[in-house]
Amino acid sequence: MAAPKRSNHSGTASHAGVATLSFTTKLPAQSDFKKVLLERYQEAIARSRKIGHRVSFRVEVDPAADAQTITPVEERPVASDEFPVDDTGMPDTELEAALAGARVRGRKRVAEIVAGEDMLTADAFAKLLGTSRVTVNARRQSGQVLGIDGAKRGFRFPVWQLDKDGRPFGTLPALHETLGNSAWAVYRFLVSRHGALDGRTGLQALQQGDDAAVLAAAEGLARGDFD
Repeated sequence: MAAPKRSNHSGTASHAGVATLSFTTKLPAQSDFKKVLLERYQEAIARSRKIGHRVSFRVEVDPAADAQTITPVEERPVASDEFPVDDTGMPDTELEAALAGARVRGRKRVAEIVAGEDMLTADAFAKLLGTSRVTVNARRQSGQVLGIDGAKRGFRFPVWQLDKDGRPFGTLPALHETLGNSAWAVYRFLVSRHGALDGRTGLQALQQGDDAAVLAAAEGLARGDFD
């Protein structure tokens, strides 16, 4: 049996972010191919452990020449991977300034909302309902009434959440559940206009008795539907 022909050609190339070093072994017979493939496999294991990088094979079969070619490929990171730019962990100055400005504007807007004349303290809201502050806070926690957190001012309760009979809208628990049990999300939904409600706010639709339409609009908002 003729000995396998092993070329001495070697070279380097860089493609797809990988630097390669390879050599080629051409084998005229299938039996030679199996033997040398096993040898190259064992060499690849030893090589990969030594250099700490991946080593793979590319095998080409030429049916016309009845020959096979084995090309081990040593994969190494290119320079950009070997010398990454240090991440200092410091945020971009302009981005941090923009975020800080947005937080300041947000806190200012919250303060303006909770200071509105339509916002009642827990005590005032309890008196309006003819109940106690403890009961009001319990209903807030269960989503039966809408109470938004004003930080320093504490919770405030919109007086407009009461229907014509002076009771909190019956849809409030479902709205809280649908909108992630977020009081501010419920508040925004009720004061915003929605295409699904023909341009009405959620509050206007509730005041007009369109409870089903309001809940459907809230569900669509929760799904991320375009309004």
